[in-house]
Amino acid sequence: MLDITDAQQFEFRATLWLWSGGKTSWHFITLPKTESEQIKFFASGIKRGWGSVRVEARIGGTSWKTSLFPSKQADAYILPIKAAVRNDENMQLNQDYPVHLTLI
Repeated sequence: MLDITDAQQFEFRATLWLWSGGKTSWHFITLPKTESEQIKFFASGIKRGWGSVRVEARIGGTSWKTSLFPSKQADAYILPIKAAVRNDENMQLNQDYPVHLTLI
């Protein structure tokens, strides 16, 4: 059984991918469905615009505050990965990375 205090923190491995649309490109990691379902349950009262959920994310030694966004296509949340994080952690497309998230 999932403890409510543990439910606010999530750890998983996922792949960095690129979304390109028009003149912009964004890097994301798609959360696993299990973690997405748990976050949706525990964040039901704290969602923001577009169904986003505020989190503190950590990949390697880099932490930052951001939002998760629901993706209907993936049926899961997606985590945007800004350039500073990708550079600091030497991240490459289509590679898996360990991710730690805390709901805030």
